[in-house]
Amino acid sequence: MNEPENIGEAKRWLRFAAEDLRGAEGLMLQPDAMPRHACWLAQQAAEKAIKAVLVFQEIEFPKTHDLDALRNRVPEGWRLNLKAPDLAGLTEWSVEARYPGDWPEATAADAREALDQARGILESVRGDLAARGVDLA
Repeated sequence: MNEPENIGEAKRWLRFAAEDLRGAEGLMLQPDAMPRHACWLAQQAAEKAIKAVLVFQEIEFPKTHDLDALRNRVPEGWRLNLKAPDLAGLTEWSVEARYPGDWPEATAADAREALDQARGILESVRGDLAARGVDLA
C-alpha cells in the first residue's frame, strides 16, 4: 500500500535535513574546518526539518529562511514549539555564513551551538512524526 503523498514528501524533507546535519558534523571533524559552513548547514537542517512538519500537516509556507516564521506555522501539539522557542540566532546563519558583511566570522563555538540546536530540532520532529504514525525506518 502506498503512503499518502504528504507523508512521503515530509520524509524526503526530513532525509535532506538529516543529510545536511551529517554534512555539518562531518565538516567539524576536519582539522581545517570552516565553522561558517557548518553553521550554514546546521541552519539548513533545521529549516528542512521544520518544513517537513509543514509538509506533513499540509500547511503552505513561504520561501523563506526565517526559522521563527516557519516554526510559528507549526500547529500546537508539536514539541518543536517548546524545544525551539527562539530561532533567530540560527536563522542568521542562512545569510551571515554565506556572504561577507558587517558581522563577525563564525567560530567553532558558534558551529557547535548551531549543530546542537539543529540536532534538537531534528530529533523533536522525528519523535513527533513517529508519534503520529510515520514510519521513519
